[in-house]
Amino acid sequence: MAPTLTTTTVAIVGGGPAGLMLSHLLSLRGIDSVVVDNRTRLEIERTVRAGILERDSVRMLVDTGVSDRVLREGHEHRGIDLAFGGAGHRIDFVDLTGASVWLYPQTDVFMDLADARDRDGGDVRFGVSEVSVHDVTERPVVRFVDADGVDHELHCDYLVGADGSRSVCRQQLAGEHRREYFREYPFAWFGILCEAPMSAPELIYSHSDRGFALISQRTETMQRMYFQCDPSESVDDWSDDRIWAELQARVGANGYSLIEGPITSRTVLPFRSFVCEPMRHGKLLLAGDAAHTVPPTGAKGLNLALADVVVLAETLERAVIGGEVAALDTYTARALERVWKAQHFSYWMTTMLHTLPDATPFDVRRQIGELTSVVTSRAGSTYLAEAYTGWPARQAVP
Repeated sequence: MAPTLTTTTVAIVGGGPAGLMLSHLLSLRGIDSVVVDNRTRLEIERTVRAGILERDSVRMLVDTGVSDRVLREGHEHRGIDLAFGGAGHRIDFVDLTGASVWLYPQTDVFMDLADARDRDGGDVRFGVSEVSVHDVTERPVVRFVDADGVDHELHCDYLVGADGSRSVCRQQLAGEHRREYFREYPFAWFGILCEAPMSAPELIYSHSDRGFALISQRTETMQRMYFQCDPSESVDDWSDDRIWAELQARVGANGYSLIEGPITSRTVLPFRSFVCEPMRHGKLLLAGDAAHTVPPTGAKGLNLALADVVVLAETLERAVIGGEVAALDTYTARALERVWKAQHFSYWMTTMLHTLPDATPFDVRRQIGELTSVVTSRAGSTYLAEAYTGWPARQAVP
């Protein structure tokens, strides 16, 4: 049986926040799109992901009509604590930059976007399989099988790969056209979800002789916490009591105490940095984790993906509506400028706060000197605040 044919202007492979936000932004510009994803909507909603949103990411959700739920149910964070040397030191984002960040899980961002696409009649197809892409230089085609087992061919003018770090689309960038930059770090995060009240109103980034720990939040009754570990660590080797003892020791060295509760989830998260250049080949354009990943220390992953699609929506509008096909040539440079700034910031935060396996006493003391320089210098604190809040435009969120 011949496959079912669909034609659209922009085909988007990947129905996470990047793909759905791009589809939404294109719709506002009068450009049709079809989104496909091999996960079901329920599978994506059940994937637990942290979420710190930069000020301009919040503005995007609100101002483009996705949802204002982030303002009603999210938690505004006006700073963070850098904890080291036996004490905590607050970095006041609002004082330094006039901007905040919002604690709002990525799952909620996804649900807001999926609901908005449903509301607006967007063509989003979850739960497909056997996705493949073809002829990306001339007239791209996406082939897939839907949840009912029906074969489909999706023909498009432009193809966007927003399909994550294992991107099928990225493989279409031939070797001679693709440059990849990669770093794997010699540590990971042991992450937990626990049922407990918040231990602190804002994030605590804690440096100690035992290694790094991050105390984050999720809701009033569910919290997210991490501590540095070896990438080969097994979650099965850690009881609740052992986890809490380790976390308490790491933050207690700097004067903090955690509210404990039942641990409902535990995982080991490896640390990697990756960038693919260019982010465009022919009619194919990459966005989000398909093009780059960062270590989570700087809270940049989701925000970079959203920043990509803002640039991409503008680029496609110029190409589709304005007939400026040459605009596609500008996408990589525009997107990568922010990507590499975020890579630097994430690397800097990571190496400043984590203990390297072969660290000498000199290395540890040098880290303390670096952290002291940041918190005692308004210029140093301002750099951190500007980067953490996403180099924001100078307007307030409503």
